[in-house]
Amino acid sequence: MDIDPRRLRILHEVARRGGVMRAAEALYLTPSAVSQQLAQLEREVGLALIDRSQRSVSLTPAGRVLAGYAERVEEELMEARRELTRFTERLAGPVRIAAFPTVITHMLVPAMRDLAARHPKITPVIHEIYGQPALQELRMGAVDVLITEQDMSLPGLSQPSLSARLLYVDEYRIVLPPDQPDPGSVAELLRLPWVASEPNQACGQALGRLAGLHGVEPRKVHVITEFGPTLSLVAAGHGVAIVPALALLDVPEGEVRVSEVRDVGARRLDAVTRVSRTRSGEPDPVQAVVIGAIEEATAALETSLSGRLHSAAPAGTAADAATAGTAAGADGAAEPGRPRS
Repeated sequence: MDIDPRRLRILHEVARRGGVMRAAEALYLTPSAVSQQLAQLEREVGLALIDRSQRSVSLTPAGRVLAGYAERVEEELMEARRELTRFTERLAGPVRIAAFPTVITHMLVPAMRDLAARHPKITPVIHEIYGQPALQELRMGAVDVLITEQDMSLPGLSQPSLSARLLYVDEYRIVLPPDQPDPGSVAELLRLPWVASEPNQACGQALGRLAGLHGVEPRKVHVITEFGPTLSLVAAGHGVAIVPALALLDVPEGEVRVSEVRDVGARRLDAVTRVSRTRSGEPDPVQAVVIGAIEEATAALETSLSGRLHSAAPAGTAADAATAGTAAGADGAAEPGRPRS
């Protein structure tokens, strides 16, 4: 019995994703090509691996057994790549990163410049995908590194199969139309019309938290998922909004008024990877280098943001937030919410 390991990978993908169509998308193949490879694999082993008696494709008992071995083969190949990297000390290959617009613009693009200079054989591949779909892609191996956001008040990600590393604590700012006076208190700001985000997004979580603390139900006149349109609506006088400081790098100075209120919290940005199940248990060295480059790019944001915001936050705000974020990441259990941009 001669089994082609390339066909084992296709069977593995069909088992993980629950069908030929999704496996084909993940492998950048046509559904017809996947079906042909599965048929050839069945001829090689002399057994039916796919149950075609129903409308949805499923694996036979023999198919499930072989798919389990295929997963182990994939893990052994990953371990081999790690070992060879240590011998050659050459870092190369694609790293698939899932993120959202503000992170792509202000963290990943600078990191890619650094990687191109230091490690030209590493190829970052960026996908604009987030929330539960992105977590699912990470778990299934279609994404290598996922950047998530979440309000700092919530427990951090804690799943046995995933590892989260705090990248940045991005403080919130409340923004108003440029000609609107700043009430100077959260309670008064909550009584104004709001350009809000969805409740499962970090800024939506922050608005809900502040509303609960002050006993005020905000009047949400608009619900927007991206920071660009949010800031445009605020600039045009259609409401106030909570945005992370990072988003203010994308708006011209003077287009919106940044409230002097600072006690509104922060969001945490994490780099999430799969936990290695190989013998060594060590992270992929190429992924580690990519995350290091993202961390360096993130550190450089401090100078840009401090100049953009004109005034520093009250003493202890950022440090306290960072400390809280680290503790949440170690002990929390919630999944990150869907980022807005």
